Amino acid sequence: MINATDLKNGVTFLKDGKPFRVLRYSLIKMGRGGATVKISARNLESGSTSEQSYSSNAKLEEAITTKKRLQYLYNDSTSAYFMDDNFEQIEIPLSVIADQIAFIKEGEKVDILFWDEKPLSFELAPKITLVVAETDPGVKGNSASNFYKSAKLENGFTIKVPLFINTGDKIIVDTRTSEYVERAK
Repeated sequence: MINATDLKNGVTFLKDGKPFRVLRYSLIKMGRGGATVKISARNLESGSTSEQSYSSNAKLEEAITTKKRLQYLYNDSTSAYFMDDNFEQIEIPLSVIADQIAFIKEGEKVDILFWDEKPLSFELAPKITLVVAETDPGVKGNSASNFYKSAKLENGFTIKVPLFINTGDKIIVDTRTSEYVERAK
């Protein structure tokens, strides 16, 4: 059992027999009353997120999860396929990982999170480098402005980038928010 105050970012727990992972945590203390823990958590089976609140002295069941390093093979319209060191193929439904799958490339190794031998999600680096596949030409002299334009990346995502970014440039993207961070060196 874990205390509600221990539900920090990244902690996994069970609620109604379903595994959840904490995305955001806040502790709210009101005068003489008890504290309340408010979290945003992702259901690791369905991929949906929900806001939850607990009394600070509440106890929750911990979800025992394991990580395995697997190689990404490919994906189809319903699932993504990975391979372990024993050449066994593991399938993960896209409904659970749809927002993350675009950030990994074929052949790349990732850490997959398992609960009761069931694959749930994978962990990405917070920032990755991608190539700009298509964007309008850059404008000289606009390197310090706050104006943005659309750019299509090599993974198919379209994000907003500064005006000085050109087709073929490598940029760093935040995988949690899918936003431009900086130009890669």
